[in-house]
Amino acid sequence: MQRGTDQNQFTTTLLSRQISFIKEIDRLKYIQRRTKLFNSDRRENDAEHSWHLAMMALVLAGHADRPVDLLKVLKMVLIHDIVEIDAGDIFIYDTTKNHTNTEAELAAAERIFGLLPVEQAIDLIELWKEFEEGASNEAKFARSLDRLEPLLQNVSNNGGTWVEFDVDYRKVYEKKKVIREGSATLWEYAEKLINESVEKGILKK
Repeated sequence: MQRGTDQNQFTTTLLSRQISFIKEIDRLKYIQRRTKLFNSDRRENDAEHSWHLAMMALVLAGHADRPVDLLKVLKMVLIHDIVEIDAGDIFIYDTTKNHTNTEAELAAAERIFGLLPVEQAIDLIELWKEFEEGASNEAKFARSLDRLEPLLQNVSNNGGTWVEFDVDYRKVYEKKKVIREGSATLWEYAEKLINESVEKGILKK
C-alpha cells in the first residue's frame, strides 16, 4: 500500500512541475519581435516565430546539407527563444548590444527549464546550449531556418525592419550568411532574395 502511495505522490509531483513549466512558457506569446507577420503591420511574437520554424523544419528538412535528426531540430526551434521570457528579445541588427553574450540567457534557461523534472530540465538546457553553439548538424540547420524566416517576412513587407531601422545590405548579408552553414540550397535562395531586394530598392547597398 505504501509503495502505491509513494508512486502516486511521485507522479503527482512530476506532473505538477511539468504543468508549471507549461504555464510559464505561455509568457512567450507576449514577447514581441521586431519583424512583422507576412504582408502585415502586426509584429510577430516569439511563440508564433517558434511555431513557424517548426513547420519550416518539417517542410524543408530535405534541404539540409547533412543528415539531421528531425525531432532534434524541431525541439531546438521550439525551445531556442524560451529564454527571452527573462532575457528579452535582442534585435539582430542592434549594434549596441553583444549578441554573443549569453550569460543572461543561460541564467534564464536554467530558471525556466529548471521548473521541469531534473532529467527533462537537463535535456532541454543541453539542447538549448547546442543550438547556441551551432556546431552540430541539427543546430546548423535550425539556425539556418531561424535566419531565413525573418528574411522572408521583410521581403514580403517591402523591406520591413530593414527600412524601419535603416539596415543596409552589408549588415543583412553578414547576418544571413549563417544560412549557408546548414543548407546550400536555402542559402542560394536567400542570397537571391537579398540581391533582388537591392534591385527593388527595399534594401540599400
